[in-house]
Amino acid sequence: MSTSTPTATPATAADKTGARTDEAADLIGNARERINSLDDRIIGLIQERMAVSAVIQEARITSGGRRVNLSREMEVLGHYRDALGKPGTALAMTMLELCRGRI
Repeated sequence: MSTSTPTATPATAADKTGARTDEAADLIGNARERINSLDDRIIGLIQERMAVSAVIQEARITSGGRRVNLSREMEVLGHYRDALGKPGTALAMTMLELCRGRI
């Protein structure tokens, strides 16, 4: 009795992207590579922002101040909201949490 294991068919570019044509799949694949590169840059910038924020917090605490300046955070929230709409506020809140930790 011969037992054969089914072999998986390699996924095509169209299968991986959800596109219905190879041309669209190529376009999507290239755009995704660009998005991945942008995401890496965004992550790096957020990490850099976190480091700068730590310096500011340390200086504030060392001088006898509070770790967080709520009026500054409101400025940041407004800036993101003005630039990106309501989702910008949520994005800014997440970024601020990353930079200062939970208060």
